[in-house]
Amino acid sequence: MVRTVDVAELVDRAREGQPRAVARLISLVEDASPQLREVAAALAPFCGNTRVIGLTGAPGVGKSTSTSALVASYRARGKRVGVLAVDPSSPFSGGALLGDRVRMGEHATDPGVFIRSMATRGHLGGLSWATPQALRVLDAAGFDVVLVETVGVGQSEVEVVSLADTTVVLLAPGMGDGIQAAKAGILEIADVFVVNKADRDGADQTARDLKHMISLGRRDREGGLWRPPVVKTVASRSEGLDDVVDAIDSHHTWLVERGELERRRATRAAGEIEAIALAGLRSRIGGLRGASALETLAKRVVAGELDPYAAADRLVEGVGA
Repeated sequence: MVRTVDVAELVDRAREGQPRAVARLISLVEDASPQLREVAAALAPFCGNTRVIGLTGAPGVGKSTSTSALVASYRARGKRVGVLAVDPSSPFSGGALLGDRVRMGEHATDPGVFIRSMATRGHLGGLSWATPQALRVLDAAGFDVVLVETVGVGQSEVEVVSLADTTVVLLAPGMGDGIQAAKAGILEIADVFVVNKADRDGADQTARDLKHMISLGRRDREGGLWRPPVVKTVASRSEGLDDVVDAIDSHHTWLVERGELERRRATRAAGEIEAIALAGLRSRIGGLRGASALETLAKRVVAGELDPYAAADRLVEGVGA
């Protein structure tokens, strides 16, 4: 028997700043609770005020250390901060494999900080499938800033741009980033570039390579578009993090002045709606696997009586009936 919870009470407690209530709501999201729709409806009136900042980059650039240092910078400015740290999944339990909260332990006792590790559970693109709804929980709970740290999966880790108001791409010297600066992929999604571990040899060259790449891009030639700044940091010593926060603030101001923030958030909402609709459709189609309709269509495709597209159309028509 599935245990139900008082969602309205849980949301009230989350908005009062109770971390257990926030954690419980995110668990309901991650577990795809039967009460998920009730949770979403209860959260909706309180959403739309949180600034969402995505942090991404290849493994080893210091994402977790940078995230922790950014938390400290925002807390020094009096902001309540939520962190969603997306980790690879354990092949055994399905849980978060690395547990970024271990590397952010210094903030564990701070009531103004909430940190949650989320497992990808096989979802590609650097995020967990539940990340958008978890963001809504933290938004409704009144956090001023939410930092979304993605899995380190290289140049394909671009899904965070669909969720974040501002996307920060981290690089480090000595990791081939000078060459990667000329490539398509992860480097094209940045609103702010951060060259971390700037006390190492090659940091200045990496920054120069990035600035050269930006100067060749369309965004540099068209003055009305955003030109990503390049900031150097040593996150392990909290050096340069205030400059990163200032760059993020500048980007936020640019977004607001040009109406881009509203457009990005509308695009984000459209993506959520589409994903939920597709998930519902997949669920209904999954219920047909082995059923006579799907089985008959499959046999007709094998026999050459139908092409797969026509069969898919008939299946969708049957699901929607």
